[in-house]
Amino acid sequence: MMIKNILKFLREAAGYSQEELAEKLGISRQTYIKYENLETKPTLEIVEKLAKLYDVDYACIIDNKEPKKYSYNVIDAKKKKKEEPDIRIDIPIENIEKFKQVFLYILKKIGAKPNVGQTVLYKLLYFIDFDYYELFETQLMGLKYIKNTYGPTPIDFAKIVKEMEKNGEIEEVKTKMFSHDMTKYLPLIEPDLSILSARELEHIDKVLEKHSDKTAKELSAFSHKDVPWISANDMEPIEYESVFYRTEETSVREYDEE
Repeated sequence: MMIKNILKFLREAAGYSQEELAEKLGISRQTYIKYENLETKPTLEIVEKLAKLYDVDYACIIDNKEPKKYSYNVIDAKKKKKEEPDIRIDIPIENIEKFKQVFLYILKKIGAKPNVGQTVLYKLLYFIDFDYYELFETQLMGLKYIKNTYGPTPIDFAKIVKEMEKNGEIEEVKTKMFSHDMTKYLPLIEPDLSILSARELEHIDKVLEKHSDKTAKELSAFSHKDVPWISANDMEPIEYESVFYRTEETSVREYDEE
């Protein structure tokens, strides 16, 4: 359902005046009015504040449409009677078994390439997850990533990989690329592709074709241009909803111009 003006709709439903809302956002009333009148787009920081204030998904504010799911009755926003928060905003759904099969599939396809060590794998997993979310608005693996100095890092990677080593699914190998130490992984079993859809496999293949020949330095540099990484705080989780604010350089989705 399209709403003529989502910002006005949410504000009035919550019972805020324009002046009250501007004060909550830390901006002038004149600046807020420009956002509400669609004269200028709110910054990502303002989008984040609005989403948290109304407890709705980021996409509805960016796309000017009704939220996919209200976490609680927006009319009671001032009362702060929150129910369970919408999982799309901050808490990606982890699917460990799917991650394991995707990881085995990646290793089978490109793990032998000399450039593919742990750092490259981190970035490939990130782009597989975040590109898929931008394209289809649903999660593939749904791993949690944090903003690290060298780019996005899946925070549960080490724990899951250790479990896979213990179970005889992969083997960790220490090697060197030029003068740099590198951690590589060898797949010891075949991936179970039955849990992956044809669309998911096609998507993974496209990401590998696009990025798997890049060095760790090149992939890190590219990830640093991505809005989800830019908008996160150091060593804090990277939010999936930020993909809808990507620039042309990193976006993988074609959006209808209104």
